[in-house]
Amino acid sequence: MKKTDRNALISFIVVILVALGVAMAGSQNGSEAFGLPIFMLAVALIFLIQWLVFIPSFINQTEKYYDITGSLTYISITILAVIFSPQLDARSLVLMLLVLIWAARLGTFLFRRIHRSGKDDRFDDIKPSFWRFLNAWSLQALWITLTMSAALIAITSATKKALDIFFFVGLVIWVIGFSIEVIADQQKNNFRADPANQGKFIQSGLWSRSRHPNYFGEITLWVGVLLITIPVLQGWQWISLISPVFVTLLLTRVSGIPMLEKKGDTKWGGQEEYKTYKKNTPVLIPRLK
Repeated sequence: MKKTDRNALISFIVVILVALGVAMAGSQNGSEAFGLPIFMLAVALIFLIQWLVFIPSFINQTEKYYDITGSLTYISITILAVIFSPQLDARSLVLMLLVLIWAARLGTFLFRRIHRSGKDDRFDDIKPSFWRFLNAWSLQALWITLTMSAALIAITSATKKALDIFFFVGLVIWVIGFSIEVIADQQKNNFRADPANQGKFIQSGLWSRSRHPNYFGEITLWVGVLLITIPVLQGWQWISLISPVFVTLLLTRVSGIPMLEKKGDTKWGGQEEYKTYKKNTPVLIPRLK
């Protein structure tokens, strides 16, 4: 076995162990279906969906269904969690709605993007390898699990409470974050669609205040979701704090900002205008002036 494949196999095992730990912790004080915690069943189904779609994707050597599968998993798992939870309240229903809106919007956006480009360069090297490609799908399952853990734990929790200040503040923060993400993505799409901007980098609109305003919006909306869930969390359910922390680390340290900053430096690093833009524009948190 090649070293890269061996590393992918090790990573695969670590992913499974982490997911199992989260599933067990998040299931505490949770509702059950078929004699098992709903949260644990949801995590298992998240991974099963990714692995099932991986099979034809590996056979056909395509990544076209990677992003859309992730979004549809968010949607289907959230709906199933609501259907099978014996106790539902306004908090759970609003959380379901927030996740569905976010997942539908992001899934549509990503699917259109890969449909236009025809491929995703991230998968060029890993598609031929069974273990590396499988690991990519497993990592997506873990991403889904950790990201939506707060909402999923609250929906499946046996503890229900009336709407409070945490709910309304969290909802406002979610709306702000979601709006920033949508506006930033649309501004960038419009910029790229203009032939006059061919080969240029965007530095207008929200992009004049942050080099990655869409990521700031993404992090913000998941902070809002966590705030909504706080009143019903008990014991090991506080593992859901990992949700916005994981999103932040993923976007700022792993696959988001580092990759795009490196790509931007390679493409425009020699331009004085780009150097000035980087010097005067925060990498993530938008400047107010």
